[in-house]
Amino acid sequence: MTFAKRIAVTLPINQSLADTIEVVKWAEANGFDDGWLADPGAPDGMTTAAAVAAHISTLRIGMAIVPVYTRSPTVLAASADVIGQALPGRFILGLGSSSEAILQAFNGIKLEKPLTRVKETTIVLRSILKGEKTNFTDLDTVYSRGYSQDPSEPGVPIYLAALRPKMIEMAAEHGDGVIFNLWPRTALPKMLEHVAIGAARSGRTLEDLEIVNRFVTIVTDDKAAGYDRFRQLFIPYFGNPVYNNFLSWCGYPYEAKELLEGWVGRDRERTAAAMHDDLVAAIAVIGSADEVRERIRQHAREGITTSIIAPPGQITVDEAKQTFSAFTSDVFSFD
Repeated sequence: MTFAKRIAVTLPINQSLADTIEVVKWAEANGFDDGWLADPGAPDGMTTAAAVAAHISTLRIGMAIVPVYTRSPTVLAASADVIGQALPGRFILGLGSSSEAILQAFNGIKLEKPLTRVKETTIVLRSILKGEKTNFTDLDTVYSRGYSQDPSEPGVPIYLAALRPKMIEMAAEHGDGVIFNLWPRTALPKMLEHVAIGAARSGRTLEDLEIVNRFVTIVTDDKAAGYDRFRQLFIPYFGNPVYNNFLSWCGYPYEAKELLEGWVGRDRERTAAAMHDDLVAAIAVIGSADEVRERIRQHAREGITTSIIAPPGQITVDEAKQTFSAFTSDVFSFD
């Protein structure tokens, strides 16, 4: 199977539901294919997906991602079914393990056995969405017995987020698609190699899976300011063990070590030096409209199916459109 290349807006851009509705309506009118929601806290991503459904007729809505620890499989299934009915054939449920900050600091939930938890949640959830009664009493990380709901029609695809080899391979084996985030550009080929390995375990190929990626994107003529904006918002990510280990695996062990130790030591100069301009440029898409468009096209040629354009931070609608406007259908295509 060959998937068509898709361009998407990131959602929400801030906590205002009215602003998110304005963006999805604008995106649909301007040729975008998708809107993809995150679910780290407020606003609630699953609720927002349901809320925007009545305002769009062609835009596909995806979750990238819902943490598997904050909702049980039964709650996920019940929510996904309703949203799937509101967006028939146009809703994708993306799951992932999330990070220590969101789980442990915000919610008091231990990040334990993330690969197993994502896999087992997917297995249970897929069974429920088929209309099967649960009898999962011997799994390691989830439990459900005796729950059932009507089969979801149409079905709701489940995509899985992944960073490093074992999780990528599991995601490709058990998911309908794979979701990536925040990788340095040289890491993509080996990430896709692990997708192919996982896909083969389920009798599929790399081409049978949609590869979704959220690109932190800033359209600006002042790259230095854009790089500083990225550093301000994402040094905390890479001071976090999940993304720190990922950065090291991607080929930046020195920078990862400096970011981790600098973050723990509250040494801003050290972390800023570790997140140097070359590293920022490798991860983020920052530059003129022409430059960011070509970067997105390049990664699409390299294997990304769906490109989520993600202006960073909580911003206004007008600020978001400054970047989104570089990808409207009248000025952008993948050809």
